[in-house]
Amino acid sequence: MKLATWNVNSLKVRLPQVLDWLRENPVDALCLQELKLAQEMFPLDAFTEIGYQACWAGQKTYNGVAVISRQAGADEQCNIPGFDDHQQRIIAATLPSPIGDIRVISAYCPNGQSLDSDKYAYKLEWFAALRNWLADELQRYPRLAVLGDYNVAPKDEDVHDPAKWEGDVLVSDAERAAFQALLDLGLIDSFREFEQEEKSFSWWDYRRFAFRRNAGLRIDHVLISEALRPYCTGCIIDKQPRRNEQPSDHTPVVASFDFSV
Repeated sequence: MKLATWNVNSLKVRLPQVLDWLRENPVDALCLQELKLAQEMFPLDAFTEIGYQACWAGQKTYNGVAVISRQAGADEQCNIPGFDDHQQRIIAATLPSPIGDIRVISAYCPNGQSLDSDKYAYKLEWFAALRNWLADELQRYPRLAVLGDYNVAPKDEDVHDPAKWEGDVLVSDAERAAFQALLDLGLIDSFREFEQEEKSFSWWDYRRFAFRRNAGLRIDHVLISEALRPYCTGCIIDKQPRRNEQPSDHTPVVASFDFSV
């Protein structure tokens, strides 16, 4: 089984790229972020034509998340229960697997804008609400995977130039502490379970030839519960889509599982 995440930065613009990627990489579930589409504009037919189901939470112009899966999901959940938020940042679905149901969550975490912004305060509040909800989800669904754009580079090794980014969003102590609080629930950063190349990133700014210089950040993550950890056989960043013409500034992250072990 393979689970993937990709912030596509407008599904309307990049639908052909997503469909091509799925044809070449037939993962079992692909979590998308930044659809930037109204709910009724989601291109469901395009996915069903290539053998996929979908659940999604759309929002015109901004945000929006989806879970694209081989098999239909159950127990769908939009947004964080009890957290008053008009932004569409969470979609969850339960998918079947050989070892039992797996709860798959697609998350588009807030950016924060700047440390003195009210959007930064919102980001920290949102992460606290996410943590509380995931604590409950883990009780209901011990096999849990939370995939998405977290907008947090957890450690300096996830930043191309830590000194340059010091004092900025995505790397602040409070944001990293909020990310660590998710790990403290018993979630695992699957990418760091395996030996990886240095300077492995999932996002590069469109400006200043950042991708060409590999001046990026690792802010897209696949977090998995302890119950899934023994079955996880690898996690990679697929940089190829970032080389596309008119690409997203993010690229897919893919975790693989072997349930025969």
